[in-house]
Amino acid sequence: MNEFQWILFFLSIQVIHFLGTWKLYKTAGEEPWKAIIPFYNAIIFLKILHRPKWWVLLLFLPVINLMIFMVLWVDTVKHFGKNTPADGLFAVLSLGFFIYTINYQKNPKYISDESMIVRSTFNEWIGSIIFAVVAATFVHNYFFQPYIIPTGSLEKSLLIGDFLFVSKFHYGARVPSTTIAFPMVHDTLPLIKSRSYLKKPQLPYIRLPKLQKIKRNDIVVFNWPADTVRQFFVKEAGVKKPIDKKSNYVKRCVGLPGDKLEIKNGFVYINENKNILPDRARIQFNYTAYSNKGISSRKLSQLGLTDYYRRFRIENITQNSYAKLSPYIVGTSGNSPENFIIITRESGIPITLVRSLGLKISEVLEKSKELNLTIEEAKEIEKQVWVDSLVQKNQKIKTPNISFFPNKIPFDWNQDNFGPIEIPARGKTIAINLSNLPLYKKIIVDYENNSLKTIGNEIFINDKKVNQYTFLQDYFWMMGDNRHRSEDSRFWGFVPEDHIVGKPVFIWFSISGINDGLSNWKVRWDRVFSTVGGEGKRVSYFPYFLISIIIWQGYLFIRKRKKKKVSQ
Repeated sequence: MNEFQWILFFLSIQVIHFLGTWKLYKTAGEEPWKAIIPFYNAIIFLKILHRPKWWVLLLFLPVINLMIFMVLWVDTVKHFGKNTPADGLFAVLSLGFFIYTINYQKNPKYISDESMIVRSTFNEWIGSIIFAVVAATFVHNYFFQPYIIPTGSLEKSLLIGDFLFVSKFHYGARVPSTTIAFPMVHDTLPLIKSRSYLKKPQLPYIRLPKLQKIKRNDIVVFNWPADTVRQFFVKEAGVKKPIDKKSNYVKRCVGLPGDKLEIKNGFVYINENKNILPDRARIQFNYTAYSNKGISSRKLSQLGLTDYYRRFRIENITQNSYAKLSPYIVGTSGNSPENFIIITRESGIPITLVRSLGLKISEVLEKSKELNLTIEEAKEIEKQVWVDSLVQKNQKIKTPNISFFPNKIPFDWNQDNFGPIEIPARGKTIAINLSNLPLYKKIIVDYENNSLKTIGNEIFINDKKVNQYTFLQDYFWMMGDNRHRSEDSRFWGFVPEDHIVGKPVFIWFSISGINDGLSNWKVRWDRVFSTVGGEGKRVSYFPYFLISIIIWQGYLFIRKRKKKKVSQ
């Protein structure tokens, strides 16, 4: 919706409100004309319903205002003599139009004394739930949002199964642009798996004042710019979503607006200087370990290594046993029951399950194995006498491709050797031509809403011939520490400022094996109640939290006993 359409929509709401309530204003002792004055009518109506005047602010907060409207509809029918559970339900289901039937009664009655209103348990219960949801939604939209790490792109820093609190006020909370949406869920309703929002109407982008700017190497949650899927992890394409309903991603911001960025052999260089990561960050690469004697999973486990695959031969597999093993299987090979091989993660298959199924199983000792290692882990592997060699799988040869940003030939960048590229900054003007246009086309068209076309060697933006362009917002470069297992800016380019969600600040819970079924869950107690940022060894503040709870409960118990003694 454009500005004129929003003004027209707002005025229409005022007319609807006036037609449905003018008589109620009169009955409550107010002048009917007050029902048509924007903002003022809301203050007067809140006064009639004995609600605080500051609630006016809530009426202009997207999503929250929908719930406040429901409260006011129920309040209205209650103050004008309709207080049965059915009345409250009709008020909500009719989107407030049930109030018209009261307004146009011959002699509507107004109950000004709150104590005279007959309380409905059902309506009070519904009201309490709505208020709880309003409070939670307000916190969720403007202060803190819970988030769970679904992938291993930031392994060693943030692990799969880490439950985070993401601060929205650090970088400035966005006012939701999607005005009609189910509270406290993202793009998809649980269980029924349908869309949780209406695409229209949409508010323009508004961001509240920030506490700090994004710093280089900050871990940032943002909306995936290239999102074209209905829901996360469901492979489909062509879905166009509002910015605030695009899938949430979490990466490390290695490039800031105005930076000249280049990737050499997997390492990021900013303005020709190697980027120095915080000490908690651990860059990982893919390696292949070779051994004529075979690579032992047991020995890898003894070194504390994770993130590799294992192969098991099963001689007596059946359809039933395969179904029970399927949660642990990531691939198979072999085409006969006598030579059937399954591929699992490093954790393998629980021995208790193998025994219960009566399977004849043996691990295949591979002469080469792909490993995902930090630089320190790679050095430790090279020291082992049972490893003949270790080769890092970096893509050193550049060849023209469309797999990496800007996804156009003749750009020959890859995940290990990329750029150089300059990150756009708000107000920065650059020269554009057909050679560099692929780098900025998505910005010009999709992120900054311009029309663009080329005729021969000439470029037209909004039907005007141009040879330069000025950016309207800042952009960032996001990457995972797990360099060969991270889909990030190397694949889909810049992240616009209006896609920034917030800053992860706190790990409140952490589960190992969260994708392997409930029976395999293990709490990582050393990560519970720990900070995301910071230097040095990670510290869990959970014991201090428990001690505080015990002290507080002890204090309340003692105070209660003292009061009891005084009353006696």
